[in-house]
Amino acid sequence: MKNASSLLRQAVFALGATALTAGSLLLPEKAAVAAPAQDGNVILMSVGASRVVNLPGQMSDVVIADPSVADVYVRSQNQLYILGKGPGETAITVTSAGGKALYSATVRVGNNLTSIDQMLKLAMPDADVTISKMNGLYLLTGTVKAPEDAAEAERLVKAFADGPGKEVTVVSRLRTATPLQVNLQVKFAEVSRNLIHQIGTNITGLGTGSGSFSGYIGRSTRNAITDNGFVGGAAGNITRSWEFNQPADGSTTLGFIAKMFGMDVAGALDLAETSGLASTLAQPNLTSLSGETASFLAGGEYPYTVSNGTQGNSIQFKQYGVQLAFTPIVLADGRISLRVRPTVSSLDFSINSEVPALKSRSAETTVELGSGQAFMIAGLLNNGTSNVIDKVPGLGDLPILGSLFKSRKYQRDETELVIVVTPYLVKPMNAGDVRLPTDGYRNATPLQGLLLQQGANGVSGQKGYMPSVAPSAPAQNPAGGEAALQPRAVTPDRRGDGKARASQSADAGSVGPGFTF
Repeated sequence: MKNASSLLRQAVFALGATALTAGSLLLPEKAAVAAPAQDGNVILMSVGASRVVNLPGQMSDVVIADPSVADVYVRSQNQLYILGKGPGETAITVTSAGGKALYSATVRVGNNLTSIDQMLKLAMPDADVTISKMNGLYLLTGTVKAPEDAAEAERLVKAFADGPGKEVTVVSRLRTATPLQVNLQVKFAEVSRNLIHQIGTNITGLGTGSGSFSGYIGRSTRNAITDNGFVGGAAGNITRSWEFNQPADGSTTLGFIAKMFGMDVAGALDLAETSGLASTLAQPNLTSLSGETASFLAGGEYPYTVSNGTQGNSIQFKQYGVQLAFTPIVLADGRISLRVRPTVSSLDFSINSEVPALKSRSAETTVELGSGQAFMIAGLLNNGTSNVIDKVPGLGDLPILGSLFKSRKYQRDETELVIVVTPYLVKPMNAGDVRLPTDGYRNATPLQGLLLQQGANGVSGQKGYMPSVAPSAPAQNPAGGEAALQPRAVTPDRRGDGKARASQSADAGSVGPGFTF
């Protein structure tokens, strides 16, 4: 009997030691006192995490809806552990021996996000953010793709680290990896084509004055024929002198003089056909920050008078030419939302020869495209056609002879404007990488100008001399002597082969601090 009691005590002692050992290995994250059973008690856990629950009474039964999501380890009748096993959601209910619900909760197990770094990696995979915690605040450093990503990172850190009665301060020193400067290249191409087809008849005739009857006939679309007066001659011959005037537009004129029905008749037939093609091109290049507006004007301003009532008149100016205004916004994925407004205008004196009007064509649109992609604005077409016929009533409608009594002018003008817009994300360049056409330019020596007929020497765009930093103190002679080494100033070679040449300075004392040539 004693042996049986001793064995029973040893078994109970071993069972208790085993339970203590297993409970200490679980390392619970947080201990909680179980509240009365109620709906809406939710526990958020990660896979592999544990939660300690202290019960208000002794439990008898534990019910788990989905053991694959969470499991329960019972340490004593008043305490249990909830273990997260896999992603999902399950319900846990603990009851006493009398059937009273001691604890009820909904357990939601998610991915194993044990640190803010892991959370940001999952939420923003393209960002490189480092989090440092110091003196109760979180410092964010690194790079993000867009400015809105920096604000999103701050919000996520506050939501992850915030807790009951816990205030979180986040300091962001994040930089944007995407450049926020946009370079816009715009090409304006305008093609103007016109066609003029003109046939005009000019006739004038005057009787000789001999006899009892004299007449006159005249039809003219321009000052084509000038009567210089009577010229003596034999009876029946032409007795007047006529002068034919060439048209100012360069058209062809066919003139003749005849004596018909006792009259001296002079006629001129104008034949003209003009076709022209003109192309103008402007290519402005602008750079602007994201969200800022940049404008461009290639043209001029003309003055006009504005009346100020009793105070007199004032002069104001109106812009015309090729104008461009654009506002870029760099989006999160590196794409560009671009609002662009191109305008092409020219002076028009057809309404008033002294005060010009403006012929203007403009377009305004908002597009979204990537860096280096282009879009075209076309269809700005101006097409005008006119057909004018001047004729003598009745005579101008005759089948063949009617062409002698009418003039016809047909004109067609076509103008089309095409605009190609290409935005680029750009970064500032180093000043040493800048090459100008005037770099490397030198005037020719008198000998080169006299013998070789050269006006200049050097290579256009070659990098010229650049300033170098002078040493603040002369270097010591490594040989151990009292004399100091003369400084050697390094300057680029004139040959432009990328190799530097060293030149010995004449006097170290003449070289001061700062820059020198």
